[in-house]
Amino acid sequence: VQLQASGGGSVQAGGSLRLSCTASGQAFGSGAMAWFRQAPGKEREFVAAGWKGGYRYYADSVKGRFITSRDNSQNTVYLQMNSLKPEDTAVYYCASGKGGTDSRLYDYWGQGTLVTVSS
Repeated sequence: VQLQASGGGSVQAGGSLRLSCTASGQAFGSGAMAWFRQAPGKEREFVAAGWKGGYRYYADSVKGRFITSRDNSQNTVYLQMNSLKPEDTAVYYCASGKGGTDSRLYDYWGQGTLVTVSS
């Protein structure tokens, strides 16, 4: 079981990035695929989650700017990040599990990809 995240990088405020996360084995099943992030000196926080059937929900801090989607044929989940702000700077992690905003509900985690937004 493995999750492989990619797509991080550096961007100026107002720019966009798209993160990808490809899952193998049991990690991409009928449960939720989610994104979390962790900024330096802060706890890991929920960003977005989506289910195979299409239901998605977002943290208030990213609602209207970020979109998560899934390509079930490719076992891949995406996080499209628009109108990026310096406070979005963090290491972003993809995760697979039961769903919800609590990281303890997720069984499998990717290695993280760094997003840096400069002002």
